[in-house]
Amino acid sequence: MHSEEIFVGIIPRRTIPMEIHGSRDLITMLQSNYLMESEWESYRLDVKIDAEAIKRQAKWAGIKPGMRVADLGCGPGKITSLLYDLVQPGGTVVGVDGSAERLAYAQQKYGRKGIDFTQGDLTQPLDHLGEFDFIWVRFVLEYYLSQSFTMVENFARRLKPKGIICLLDLDHNPFNFYGIPERLEHTFKQIMKELEKKADFDAYTGRKLYSFVYDLGFENIDVRVENYRVTFGMADELELFNMFKKIEVVPEKIKFKFKDYQGGYAEFYQETLAFLSDPRRFAYTPLILCRGSKGA
Repeated sequence: MHSEEIFVGIIPRRTIPMEIHGSRDLITMLQSNYLMESEWESYRLDVKIDAEAIKRQAKWAGIKPGMRVADLGCGPGKITSLLYDLVQPGGTVVGVDGSAERLAYAQQKYGRKGIDFTQGDLTQPLDHLGEFDFIWVRFVLEYYLSQSFTMVENFARRLKPKGIICLLDLDHNPFNFYGIPERLEHTFKQIMKELEKKADFDAYTGRKLYSFVYDLGFENIDVRVENYRVTFGMADELELFNMFKKIEVVPEKIKFKFKDYQGGYAEFYQETLAFLSDPRRFAYTPLILCRGSKGA
């Protein structure tokens, strides 16, 4: 059975907006190096956002009304919109992303006066964007193992004196599991090793954020560690959607060989489905947040 046919059994099509259905040729047309690129990606990123958590985290970081904010790696724009609400009255937000498809989705769903969605390469200097009071960087640096510090250095140059940067990333990504079959756990670890080598992916970005901010001389640094996700009991439909899009897209991107599975990817998929659907399994993912203010 093709993996997409299995997947439709987990997430009924009625939960997927019609406008994101389309030909797989769309993926080729995007010509993106983004690891998770697929025709579903804007939707996946949108629906997994916990709005209340984002607002709480941004307030902790120091966002205030009237600020000019940059949401770097804004994706489908939901967080950009939430940040905009937090800087009212008088604030504005610039959402920057490398994907034209993602930005079109963001503009259609979240575009309004005071929010500017713009395409940009976050690995390059962003001088053309001007200066900001607050810069938000969530789940970006994990995709740039070899460039992450230089990127943060470039971001910091766009801050006004006393401006705030807030970096957020997972640590030991993906989940830390208990009760996982040995073969499956070994395969997950092998996939992560190949991601580091072939895709410059960093599974341990979160623990590095403090050192980035410290080494750049930021002041009033603070760090918070939260549970991004804790999984136990019956499987949540959207959580399965998120996880299975990852295991559909990522192995194909790096041409991973499922050597431990005689039936190849299909057998791996079925074992993963059985494990993630088991109410006895336990998993958690830590999220690390680091904020700091730029000196005068």
